[in-house]
Amino acid sequence: MIRFILADLRRLWAGAVVVVLLVTLATALGVTVTLQERALRLGSARAADKFDLVIGAAGSETQLVLSSIFLQPAPLPLMPGEVLAKLSKDPRVAWVAPVGFGDSFAGYPLVGTTRALIGSTVSGFAEGRMFEKEGEAVVGAAVKLPVGAEIKPMHGTAQMGGETHAGVVYHVTGKLPPTGTPWDRAILVPIQAVWHVHGLGRDHGHEEEEQHHEGEVAAADHPDEDHDHHGAIDADAPIDENFTADAPGLPAVLVKPKTIADAYKLRQEYRNGNTLAVFPGEVLTSLYATLGDARMVLSAVAAGSQGLVAAALVLVTVTHIGQRRRQIGALRAFGAPRLSVFAIVWLELFLLVAAGIGLGFLTGLAAARLIANAFTVKSGIILPVGFTGEDWRMALILLGASAVLSAVPAILAYRQSPAAALRA
Repeated sequence: MIRFILADLRRLWAGAVVVVLLVTLATALGVTVTLQERALRLGSARAADKFDLVIGAAGSETQLVLSSIFLQPAPLPLMPGEVLAKLSKDPRVAWVAPVGFGDSFAGYPLVGTTRALIGSTVSGFAEGRMFEKEGEAVVGAAVKLPVGAEIKPMHGTAQMGGETHAGVVYHVTGKLPPTGTPWDRAILVPIQAVWHVHGLGRDHGHEEEEQHHEGEVAAADHPDEDHDHHGAIDADAPIDENFTADAPGLPAVLVKPKTIADAYKLRQEYRNGNTLAVFPGEVLTSLYATLGDARMVLSAVAAGSQGLVAAALVLVTVTHIGQRRRQIGALRAFGAPRLSVFAIVWLELFLLVAAGIGLGFLTGLAAARLIANAFTVKSGIILPVGFTGEDWRMALILLGASAVLSAVPAILAYRQSPAAALRA
């Protein structure tokens, strides 16, 4: 029986290839959507795992998390520096770290922060050491700069027409181990250096500082406008992380509460008309709901394509069985039982569809990994693409449906009379 099936497939190899290809493409579409959506949820959740609470000025919760945790460039409103000073002295806070952005170098974002953030979120250094002076920097694992390299920051990005800050140079003192987050692509510098580069925190009054910094952020998004970039750093100045109420305004603060109860109390306290406090996990949950809706739409499209392929296969196979009536009649005339004819027709189609499903899963996995790799290069977030028990159950369901589908032409062949088939 197997030899007969293989000989038949070799004789009709072109049609067999088309059947396998159609099933492969229809299956791969659904598999790619499922794997990529799941990987995006897992990867983003891991990226935000070490950040319990984010506090910023009143505005969009989603944008606050995307900018402060995932380092997506966007102008954020500034909150008063006194919020940072208050949090740094709050007994409910284990550590607090401001984040300031707006500059870049060689396509990598520069993030102003503190040693507390780095020391609390990574375990040691892959190379070098922590920054100790205003003109020093630490780079993420994916930043292609060696220890000792010079960094000349640019306001905004090259694509946006940003300008290099004249006379400002950082030196790389350390490289962090991989974290699988956007921070792997970040260049971390002291927050006081970011303030000083933009002319903040020295000779400006508090109100003027905030207005100027807002202008700097706007300049990053509108490079064609004429803005005055001024300020400099003292490369050898020691780092001062004792923040006071007259600190410059800042877009966001990352907070590590001591307990879960403290986290909820702080979140409630700083959700007022002037500030916004969010749990990154809550914001991601709402984003996942959106992703889930998009996945449902794409999955429906994939299911529709699979249904069309299944209907086409049934139509083509039934037509093919009609054209093979003489062959089937000859098999019966030479003594082949009805069940043998049924098994030959059923197994031939089932093997083709099963091969297409197997190749579809492999193709979908490869496509999802290619998309994930491209996403990682751009964002720094590692997306874990792989099969789970849910995927294997889906494969079994598809194979079961294929077995039922393959029985339709097999039943037609089973019911054919050998005498009528030979007279046809």
